[in-house]
Amino acid sequence: MANPLLAYALIKRLQSDWRNVVYSMEGGENIQALKINYHRLEENLPLFEDLEGAARALMRLQDVYALSVKDLAKGRFRRTSSGHPDIYHPRQDFSLSADDCFHIGKVAYDMGDYYHSILWMEEAVSLFRISYGNWNTEDEGSLEDALDHLAFSYFMAGNISHALRLSQEFLHYDPGNERMARNVLKYEKLLRTNQEEGKERVTLQRPNVTHLETRDAYEKLCQRLGSQPAPDRLSCSYETNRSPLLILQPLKKEALHNHPELALYHDFVSPSEAEKIKALAAPGLQRSVVASGEKQEQADYRISKSAWLKDNVDPVIGVLGRRAAALTGLNIQHPYAEYLQVVNYGLGGHYEPHFDHATSRKSPLYRMKSGNRIATLMIYLSSVEAGGSTAFIYANLSVPVIENAALFWWNLRRNGEGDGATLHAGCPVLAGDKWVANKWFHEYGQEFHRRCSTNREE
Repeated sequence: MANPLLAYALIKRLQSDWRNVVYSMEGGENIQALKINYHRLEENLPLFEDLEGAARALMRLQDVYALSVKDLAKGRFRRTSSGHPDIYHPRQDFSLSADDCFHIGKVAYDMGDYYHSILWMEEAVSLFRISYGNWNTEDEGSLEDALDHLAFSYFMAGNISHALRLSQEFLHYDPGNERMARNVLKYEKLLRTNQEEGKERVTLQRPNVTHLETRDAYEKLCQRLGSQPAPDRLSCSYETNRSPLLILQPLKKEALHNHPELALYHDFVSPSEAEKIKALAAPGLQRSVVASGEKQEQADYRISKSAWLKDNVDPVIGVLGRRAAALTGLNIQHPYAEYLQVVNYGLGGHYEPHFDHATSRKSPLYRMKSGNRIATLMIYLSSVEAGGSTAFIYANLSVPVIENAALFWWNLRRNGEGDGATLHAGCPVLAGDKWVANKWFHEYGQEFHRRCSTNREE
């Protein structure tokens, strides 16, 4: 399901909407049979954490691609700044309901993220106002709920006057609510105090949850969707790398950048090989982890699933390894090269700017006792409809997802130091399903394949 709005709505339908229907007091004579059938299927349905993750994915797409929430709710993928065309055109029209927007806003609200809560709750309130009086059994929220959450979000953001206005509107629909009446009195008192002290309203700003220093550059590169001006003095060529394996079928090399040296090899795998690799990895996919000190753990700045395939799991993996050795000229024997890592990026899947090589001797990478990661070969096993490009931050380069191609770069300089210019990121998948396979090569075992240098500049 390519459209992220449809994907989110389906997860919500299966996790939340049906639950609300099953446990509703509105059920008639068939409600018991409905409950029995629901309980039979419940363990196979998405969990609440899946729904929460889908909501956060939409907020991530909103941020990275600078999308308008109002247009998103209408099914349009349009930038907040005027004059830009839609960055993605879904094959079918689909818009979010008031309850859909309410739930996304509530996920942000529960995290204390009032920036996103306000944007999504504003849209929920607008849609609930239009449909006020028409209640849906599957809905979790209502106009009153949305006004309640939105008023408190504005209060926490420092906009007391807006919080007061929304609270007063709430009392119009529910005049007997004592808690909201107390809030109105509190907001009125705060407004008088602020006017006397001359306090200014706090400007609402998007939170930088991961404290990413390169966020602006990263997002601008992602917004290019993989397109960039053609660089000078770069070329395309057929490469054999003096390998007998490539004499009859040389690799199609496209040089993308000189420093860091980036090369894209088109048609590196065949469509059948790509499908076989995905099928082999699918049963073992688990949430991807990142290095944290001496341990590995899950993190919000990397959202994907991955699996590792050993060289002997299937002949196609062995063939791929030999082809990688011919391309790079490096030793692919374990532990001098890692097993093949297959990664799937689904709804909003991404990996914020990072290095493939370890920047600390305490990294789990050194447990292999084969040194640091000297090089990366990343193979695109699928295409995507929009987003998902690989952004090299300091190279100011955004590489689109090109199905069956392989991207190669050196992580370490010849003197053994990490190359800071290789800072890169996997941009969020805006539409579609992205599969890649990573082959990482380590320092040890490569002494006669890539000779080191004593020159600090190399």
